[in-house]
Amino acid sequence: MSARDSAAPGPAGGRPVASAVVVGAGLAGLTAASGLAAHGIEVTVLEARGRVGGRTHGLQVAPGSWVDAGAAYLGDRHTQLHALMSELGLKSTPTTMLGASRFALGADHATRDGRFPPLNAVALGDLFELMAELTAVVRPEAPWLTPDAERLDTLTAADWAERHLSHPDARLFFPLFLGEMMAADPADVSVLHMAFYLRSGGGLRYLNAFAGGAQQDRVAGGAHQICDRLAERLGARVRLGEPVRAVHQDGLGVTVRSDHGEHRADVAVLALPPLPADAVEQHPAPPVRRTSGRTARGCAVKVHLVHPAPLWRDHGLSGWSVNAEGPLLSTVDDSPAEGGAGVLTGFVTGAEAHRFAALTPRRQRAAAVEQAARLFPMLPEPAGFHVTDWVNEQYSQGCYAALFGPGDWLRHGPTLTTPHQRVHWAGTETSTEFFGLMEGAIRSGHRVVAEILART
Repeated sequence: MSARDSAAPGPAGGRPVASAVVVGAGLAGLTAASGLAAHGIEVTVLEARGRVGGRTHGLQVAPGSWVDAGAAYLGDRHTQLHALMSELGLKSTPTTMLGASRFALGADHATRDGRFPPLNAVALGDLFELMAELTAVVRPEAPWLTPDAERLDTLTAADWAERHLSHPDARLFFPLFLGEMMAADPADVSVLHMAFYLRSGGGLRYLNAFAGGAQQDRVAGGAHQICDRLAERLGARVRLGEPVRAVHQDGLGVTVRSDHGEHRADVAVLALPPLPADAVEQHPAPPVRRTSGRTARGCAVKVHLVHPAPLWRDHGLSGWSVNAEGPLLSTVDDSPAEGGAGVLTGFVTGAEAHRFAALTPRRQRAAAVEQAARLFPMLPEPAGFHVTDWVNEQYSQGCYAALFGPGDWLRHGPTLTTPHQRVHWAGTETSTEFFGLMEGAIRSGHRVVAEILART
């Protein structure tokens, strides 16, 4: 059977869909490309970077030992991610959280068992109760239809905190929590987006939990392997270093123009974050853009301090910390399960990410190393130091995901996944399930395959 014989039905009155160009070789794009290829559709994947993976990215910190410079964690509810890992022969490894935590939330540094910060428990309880009330009413499958959606999509999370949080401990902790959960400054996101994001990811408790939660495991050997192996199966159909500039449609198909030429196909899939997607010229233009002037970049910079071994464990510490001042607003033990190195990963999020990203490499290292030495005095100067700046990354323009600002859900939500004639949309920001996570990216890829196969 030829590819054309087994391909999807085409548009009404037209020929079957026999070919597709997928723009973006991250999890969403490669999932879509693999699914289309499995149904006999001729696929070409165009990736602007010199690597696949998108917002997954591996760093080798010792011979044969890798850490995640991008997306890293998964839980048992991430069923499509687990299924794909199993298909590709990849396994998960538990996130190490044994030992006490460190907190720098005031003048003194505190060491505590568990992860609950040394702040007023009643104030934090009230904060989480208020946030739980918001997440309970949001409609995750259609946030723009949430009761009182217009008001919730007008207010920023900073506005909401100003109105509802009176205790100084709640005011201190709220931006730290939002930075950890969604790499957001409260001023950048609407209340509706905050509530949706938390609900979409499984709720406050699930998203914030290691054991039994969304951060329970990592991909053994690094999450970058998922895209590496998908790309290996697609072979020469994946073309690196080929940024796409324009997509033109006519009655017969699409022409995708890159820096290296033109690619003709029946349909195109833009598997890009919203900001880069809007930078691709389209003719005819979509009726609604993917972003507005209030859509912001996810504010995340990841810092890896590499030591010969996880020395903090010898002192009864887990490597976890939460800090009111940057640059490292939180740290976690990301040491490879197979050994070879001790890796303390620092998360620089929210407004702090922009400040840190603006420093010179020398000042970045000095600030991060000095703070880590205060938190973990047993640590010597790190043998390796790596900074991954997602804020200024050209082809992602933010991480974990784009931040939907005031008005974005009401303006863009209803058409988030609606194909623009022969152009389909993929990416974790198009998934109302596990938005911003690897699971959401994979689910969006599956959705696009179903859309193209269903074209009649």
